[in-house]
Amino acid sequence: MRIAVIGDCPLFRYGVSRLIGTAPDLHLVVTAPSIQAADGGLHRADVVLMDLQQSPPRLAATVAELRERGHAVIVTSSAAQIDAAQAIRAGAGGYLSRQAEGEELLTAIRVVGSGRSYVSGPAGHLLEESPRFTDREQDILRLVVGGATDQEIADKLCISKHTVQSHLDRIGEKTGYRRRSDLTRLAIEYGLTYRE
Repeated sequence: MRIAVIGDCPLFRYGVSRLIGTAPDLHLVVTAPSIQAADGGLHRADVVLMDLQQSPPRLAATVAELRERGHAVIVTSSAAQIDAAQAIRAGAGGYLSRQAEGEELLTAIRVVGSGRSYVSGPAGHLLEESPRFTDREQDILRLVVGGATDQEIADKLCISKHTVQSHLDRIGEKTGYRRRSDLTRLAIEYGLTYRE
């Protein structure tokens, strides 16, 4: 499995590169302080391990860009809850706290590289808080559970179809879910069941 290590801290890059060197099944293809600096060798990487001090929206955009290029992504950070949630929603396959031990990091690389997800114990609780839906978003989710189309929701709530779609977009931004089946499951999990 080919690994790229991208981090703006030289000590992070050095330590992780040395750790990867101890694993016979992992091969370091590039280490760099930024995506741009790594670009030449990045295309060969299966997994990109990333530790960058970026704002949550920029971090999510970087993760999304790497995913579009076909890389599995692991984010390591001591960041706040929104950073973890946004990284996962943007497509990161893994999220590790900076308190993770070396063996856990190697495990995460192997798990994410095989197409599964990995969230470290200290960071795992960050994704469990339920999103806060407005009353209107809750109404829309209940109607989605009932199988209503966008137009049927608009008619029922006396709003435009465009407004319904705007609310669904905001729900998608909060949860990472956009497909009707995922939204239905999510609504049921939070007790937003259909009612006449």
